[in-house]
Amino acid sequence: MRHLYINGAWTASVSGEGIDVVNPATEETIDRVPAGAPDDAEAAVLFARAAFPSWSAMAPAERGKLLAAAADLLKERAESVARTIATDMGAPYGFALKVQTLMPAGVLASYAQLAESHPRESRIGNSLVVKEPVGVVAAITPWNYPLHQIICKVAPALAAGCTVVLKPSEVAPLAAYALAEIFHDVGLPRGVFNLISGRGPVVGEALATHPEVDMVSFTGSTRAGRRVAALAAESVKRVALELGGKSANLILPDADLTSAVKAGVANAFVNSGQTCSAWSRMIVHRDQYDTAVGLAVEAARKYTIGDPFDEATRLGPLVSAAQRDRVVRYINTGQEEGARLIIGGTEPPIERGYFIEPTIFAGVEPGMTIEQEEIFGPVLSIIPYTSEDQAVQIADGTRYGLAGAVWAGTQERAVAVARRLRTGQVSINGGPFNPQAPFGGYKHSGIGRELGEHGLEEYFEIKSLQL
Repeated sequence: MRHLYINGAWTASVSGEGIDVVNPATEETIDRVPAGAPDDAEAAVLFARAAFPSWSAMAPAERGKLLAAAADLLKERAESVARTIATDMGAPYGFALKVQTLMPAGVLASYAQLAESHPRESRIGNSLVVKEPVGVVAAITPWNYPLHQIICKVAPALAAGCTVVLKPSEVAPLAAYALAEIFHDVGLPRGVFNLISGRGPVVGEALATHPEVDMVSFTGSTRAGRRVAALAAESVKRVALELGGKSANLILPDADLTSAVKAGVANAFVNSGQTCSAWSRMIVHRDQYDTAVGLAVEAARKYTIGDPFDEATRLGPLVSAAQRDRVVRYINTGQEEGARLIIGGTEPPIERGYFIEPTIFAGVEPGMTIEQEEIFGPVLSIIPYTSEDQAVQIADGTRYGLAGAVWAGTQERAVAVARRLRTGQVSINGGPFNPQAPFGGYKHSGIGRELGEHGLEEYFEIKSLQL
């Protein structure tokens, strides 16, 4: 069994208990990580607190050099890390390399630069306004992007001068261990970064309630985010939450329908649909509805399911049996409520592994469960509309507001509609994801922003000196 990483050393958990790590493509146990205990969290937090004065006082350029070295080492080890993610999380290897590993390495490198270049002081009249690191940060991260979501929190926190205790998901924790090894190998000072694996109700809650933790940054379900925020409120901590989504792909009548549908299907199925910002609802004008449904089915048939290490595979397994069973329940609910299953379904496409076929529903009406709730699997709902106002109303008609897309005949028209949407990020006519732009949500999709300068700002306190 692996160890925890506390104060610059690999340390056995006081619990003595472990959690099996399972390959979702084979259902075989591939590793075992500690089931951390509250006492482990206590030790990590106190060491992070002890390391904070010297780390926060270090010249930003020196912190940047350490982060740059870590980014370089992550790039050197990218193939190994990607194999790890493909194995414990199930992402196809090519996607695991490009998106799950090399993109986080680029984000880490960007924060190495921002550590030095981001301004820490400004003048307002007779006041000097200074930014100071918030303190000890507890980072609680999910399994669907097991390295990227860590880097989105840990990199800006360290760049700002904070120290960190990381609690990764116990479902796919091995990328976190690879990152801890990288930080150790580049010589990050002891106590600046600590890793406690374990279950959320035990380790996560111990961190959220600890009086020496100044901030909790959490990514996960809205239900769990509410719990983290409630616990953190008892000690008036700062909280950043990146939560669920039910994003809309809104296609206007003058758009390039073929391109919009093809891109929409790809986005809905990326990472086997296990993406909080997935465009899981396609909203199409009623006059084009049947054509769009046909195009979507045609696109879905090209999504080969299989071994993450097979180059032909476009859809790997879902991450766990529990996640597969959750998606199956939603597919059944969709049919029970009257939506038409036009491709896919609940039958296992492969004998072993937690696989779900790419699934599309037509005849979906606003208010149906599959139209309202985050499924987190390769399930797309296609919804008709008759007017632009109705399309916007449908797009905004869930409790979420994380991402989305608008397609139109001109960029100007798409932007005008996108401005009406209550969501944190909108792709215009297929505009690609930008890892330097702020990412985060409205409504139940969260509080705060990640990535770029906006992500760095989350980890500062603001002090005003009246001169």
